[in-house]
Amino acid sequence: MAADSVQKVLSEHEGVFIHPSSEEDAIELDLLVSGSLRIVDKDGDVSVEYRPVEEAVDPSNMLCAGKDSSSVMEWAQCSGERCHKQLETQQSYETEWDMVNAASFRKKPCANGEGSLNHINERSRGAFSFSVGDLSSITVKDEGWTFLIFKLKESSPPLPALHFHQGGSREFLDSLGRFTLLSVAPDDEACLLVSTTNKALSQSFENLLEDNNFGLVNKFRKDPYVTTLGGFSKVTNYIFDAFRGTEEQHQRPPEEVADLLGEVIPGLEINQQEEPGFEVITRIDLGSRPLVTRSEPMSVEDWTKHQDPEGRMIRIFHLKQVIFKGGLCHAVRKEAWKFLLGYFPWSSTQDERKALQRLKTDEYFRMKLQWKSVSEEQERRNSRLRDYRSLIEKDVNRTDRTNRFYEGIDNPGLVLLNDILMTYCMYDFDLGYVQGMSDLLSPILFVMENEVDAFWCFVSFMDQMHQNFEEQMQGMKTQLLQLSSLLRLLDLSFWNYLECQDSGYLYFCFRWLLIRFKRELSFQDVLRMWEVMWTGLPCQNFHLLVCCAILDSEKQKIMEEKYGFNEILKHINELSMKLDIEEILQKAEGISLQMRSCKDLPDSVRNILGFEASVSGSDPTSAAPPPAVSRAAPRQDACPPLHTHLRETSSHNSCKVAFIS
Repeated sequence: MAADSVQKVLSEHEGVFIHPSSEEDAIELDLLVSGSLRIVDKDGDVSVEYRPVEEAVDPSNMLCAGKDSSSVMEWAQCSGERCHKQLETQQSYETEWDMVNAASFRKKPCANGEGSLNHINERSRGAFSFSVGDLSSITVKDEGWTFLIFKLKESSPPLPALHFHQGGSREFLDSLGRFTLLSVAPDDEACLLVSTTNKALSQSFENLLEDNNFGLVNKFRKDPYVTTLGGFSKVTNYIFDAFRGTEEQHQRPPEEVADLLGEVIPGLEINQQEEPGFEVITRIDLGSRPLVTRSEPMSVEDWTKHQDPEGRMIRIFHLKQVIFKGGLCHAVRKEAWKFLLGYFPWSSTQDERKALQRLKTDEYFRMKLQWKSVSEEQERRNSRLRDYRSLIEKDVNRTDRTNRFYEGIDNPGLVLLNDILMTYCMYDFDLGYVQGMSDLLSPILFVMENEVDAFWCFVSFMDQMHQNFEEQMQGMKTQLLQLSSLLRLLDLSFWNYLECQDSGYLYFCFRWLLIRFKRELSFQDVLRMWEVMWTGLPCQNFHLLVCCAILDSEKQKIMEEKYGFNEILKHINELSMKLDIEEILQKAEGISLQMRSCKDLPDSVRNILGFEASVSGSDPTSAAPPPAVSRAAPRQDACPPLHTHLRETSSHNSCKVAFIS
């Protein structure tokens, strides 16, 4: 098996030392073990390896940084103790991290011909490796040079400290930071906590399903973004290739697959009915679901009727109702989307919007100049910018290439797509670029046909979607939990069926939520879906009710055909490009009205959908729309950011709902 594995060295650092402990190696206190520290990728699993060289090192002629990291010292033997002799002064660029780059060593002579054997034993004792996913924390200490202490999650023998006498500790941590999230511990500034729930910048879409032995599940766990957008969308029959090993007896049971996929988002436990703090509710009768109808798209004439002589938008709530019911004709989208996304304030005049555009144009090109002016030499020293550029180039060349706006070689639309995404990296340094963001930009650029307007509309859309792409995946976790609560209330028997098939995590909805159905609908239907959702009507988190509507339409087939874990995943995947958007929107709106009219609707569900708390004796059918919908501020008209709901639900336990028959 080892011979078949593919190993790729991602980063390598020479001249890293292990200091023998006084207890274990009391006879050899003057010896240091020198080796190389590498970050490697073995079939998608990123690991850290330390490999000693075959010669031990005598520290008597070794140069290292002084205690203040601003001078170079020599270690010499003085009556069995180490004494320091200053050689020269070397200013440090950054005293916390910078180490001297040059050092000289003298090999320890081998006595009695036993040196070679000792060196082999030393190498055997010093070599170690571990998966990045098993790493819990890294302690960074300074004793004139930097040394790192690794702590693994599972109880295991402690690893030896690694001493960077020749420098390079910062470069190593920077390299490691590409594959995991390092954050300073709140109670110890010298300790870096490691989180590996998701490596946002990772390999591209290709070769996701090459390894049969559970490759898809493992990759989904390591990188749900890439796997969701790549493997799940391209491979129709992926289940039987990815979940079946080379031999039938190696096939893992569905419940084990579900456990692995459940680890994608830590803390996501759908079936938590025995936990304290749950709001236990008997089976709720939601009543009949109202029949709703859709309307024609809003025309240019209707749009202009909602403007006053100075260009201010009037009767905004009615305007949004019309857009929600029928969408927009394409001729209106270029202007209307700027309001719906919050780029233009609803109360602004025509002259104010022109002034805003001039201001935003200057701001955009200042940011664009930042990355355009980076020389090749500078970029060679900026690994993050290189990663962003490489990832964007790969994704742009794959985004909507069958669309007329992006098809062909050297298409100017692709250049604009690339430039906007690169400029967004300058706008949001912390997030940068994550796979999937090109899917969100493409329809906006298609509608705007203008680089600057598309950028600022994209910025507004990303304000809503930001948490979907963050390292901690809090937005995805929150949405999946909320969707589970809604589905349980809507159809408890169907939810129980999914739970029995180890599908209660609803991870098959991951892609729907991540990029708002971009891969599930035709391009024109995506435009319609997004503009309807951007109205903020008829409730908060309407996209979750869209998910419920799709599942409600498919539940009969899933249950009658007795689909299991594999078949459910395969069936949901094959719905792509087969969904009727008008039927889905009708059903989702009907579900919203059905839940709003329910007198016994749990408060947790009311919070998710933004319904006002029920008042005794009031008529729920006449409930007014949520206040956020009628506000004039543009950002509040759209669905509020997901972290708003997270803060609300995390302050109490009402978001946890257990349903009993």
